[in-house]
Amino acid sequence: MTHPPKRITSADVARAAGVSRTTVSFVLNDRPGQSIPEETRRRVLEAARSLDYRPHASARALAAGRSDIVLLAVPDLPIGPGISRFVEELAAALADHRLTLVTHLTGARGRPLPDVCATLSATAVIGFDSFEPAMVEALHRAGASVVLPAEGAASAMSEIGRLQAEHLIGRGHRRLGYAMPTDSGLRPMAEARLEGAARACAVAELDRPVALDTGMEIAEAALAVTGWTARSVTGVCAFNDEIAMAVLAGMREHGLAAPADIAVIGADDVPAARLTAPPLTTVAYDLREVGRRRAEAVAAGLMGDDPHPALARTSERVIERSST
Repeated sequence: MTHPPKRITSADVARAAGVSRTTVSFVLNDRPGQSIPEETRRRVLEAARSLDYRPHASARALAAGRSDIVLLAVPDLPIGPGISRFVEELAAALADHRLTLVTHLTGARGRPLPDVCATLSATAVIGFDSFEPAMVEALHRAGASVVLPAEGAASAMSEIGRLQAEHLIGRGHRRLGYAMPTDSGLRPMAEARLEGAARACAVAELDRPVALDTGMEIAEAALAVTGWTARSVTGVCAFNDEIAMAVLAGMREHGLAAPADIAVIGADDVPAARLTAPPLTTVAYDLREVGRRRAEAVAAGLMGDDPHPALARTSERVIERSST
């Protein structure tokens, strides 16, 4: 029976470099105010590299006064291309601040968020949603120095709906529909986008969009198209690009085409949006910028500054293709 290799410790590095463990700690943690000769520093770094030394998380946290773990609380909703891209961009932006992102699905079957925070010794928690005051207190008690809810998320969602509706209204459409997702986890975001579209219609003195559930099965989407055509809808705002693709498929079931019969606009600018028939007009926003600003907000909070000014929303824009 073979045994797993022994974990390399700072003591092993110290022996290889011929220095004390304290010196290893000073060098590897880049502790300020320590006069370590350059030759000694080089020996320690070379020893750590050759031994493939990885500092233990708890030891690293003790040395730094905090961990480098940032916990992202993801609600119980489908993890589509938009969310995946945001997680990737946020992880990369946090890495620039020497922070590591860990995601946690906060569904009913998962562990309570404060428990996960405490187990990981997370130094910060970022939310997709707003946090109740009691949850913020619980996360701070669990060890999080920074708790960052998704401030401004509702207004950003509303802005997307407004841009969708204004784009269609600007092309002469006077009766709009809104394609809603059937997944309950997406409903809060969908309702916010719908309200933005409804406000744009009100400004243009048009009726509120005809909102119909649009599933990802062709038959479900075709049923929604039947409802819109019966109400003389000529332009449809879809909650996101995937729902917009379903609308296009439902239209084909009726022998209808975009934009001649019904114009369709999506949101999120997923890679497949430009490959649909016809290519899908959509609303895009810079997820790299969103991730960077979230990371800067966390870093500011860990430095003792107010993180909230860094959360200013980035600009959404319509990418016009052939579906409108």
